[in-house]
Amino acid sequence: MADQRLRKRADGGFVIPPGSQVVLTVVKQVGDSFRKPGSVGVVLESPPHNGLEYRVRFVDGATVDASIDELQLRREEIDNQLDDVDERPYWSNIIYRCVVGSRAYGLSNEDSDDDVRGIFLCPAADHWSLRAVPEQLERCDDQHDEVYWELEKFLKLALKANPNVLETLWTPLVVEADETARALREMRSEFLSRHIYKTYAGYVLSQFRRMDNASKKGKYRPKHAMHLIRLLYTGAVALRTGEIQVEVSARRDELLAIRSGAWTYERVREHALRLEREFQCAFQETDLPEQPDIDRVDEFLIEARRRAASE
Repeated sequence: MADQRLRKRADGGFVIPPGSQVVLTVVKQVGDSFRKPGSVGVVLESPPHNGLEYRVRFVDGATVDASIDELQLRREEIDNQLDDVDERPYWSNIIYRCVVGSRAYGLSNEDSDDDVRGIFLCPAADHWSLRAVPEQLERCDDQHDEVYWELEKFLKLALKANPNVLETLWTPLVVEADETARALREMRSEFLSRHIYKTYAGYVLSQFRRMDNASKKGKYRPKHAMHLIRLLYTGAVALRTGEIQVEVSARRDELLAIRSGAWTYERVREHALRLEREFQCAFQETDLPEQPDIDRVDEFLIEARRRAASE
């Protein structure tokens, strides 16, 4: 079995350095003999990129050329097996399902996709096991997009004021929610703090940079600009009211005009800068606490795990 960790790193440009011990994952011919999967060697020569092969030397001095897909790092072989998770059973562990995106924003049309988000809770035995549990489940097609976070991952993202995660707690379009999910929505205010400014402001900075670069290259995307404006509105409302405003149909005409490209980039940028100043003022005046209630959220997770164990 190919090393999934190594494959992921290789896709990011990682090259195994010379001197690393590796294991063959396929049969390789060496002269008149063959080396079986599991044979251990050391990288003698590394290619400049993973489109070329590695030269691997065995203890008897024999060498063979092998691609990145035919090798795995010896030290990570067991870790890789433990991380090789079959995600299919976890689809039956979904405890919360809701609709977000344009339909929840009040900005949908006949071409809008169905954006479904939610939470799944792994069985207690899976958390006690040596094997890893998935942090996220995904499936999508041309008109339907689903993403579910494992409860612990979801809570950590919510504590960090991840905009996509917070929207799932405040969306009015709930499809399914068990007892744990309903309790989570009832305590959603525990996640809000002044940290929301830091997270949203970081996104705003990044989006401004991308918009400027894209505009210079003639690749400005109005849809991204619309989401920037929407996030600035949402962030200011959250700091002033302690609520995440998902439904923004009151600004539908403005936001759809931006998304359609009816606003020039210069007009969008000027409007975004004005909203960003309002966002800063809201941060200076907010009554939200400095940090979210981490202890309360931790207690919630422990109790959810206990219930899962008892069931």
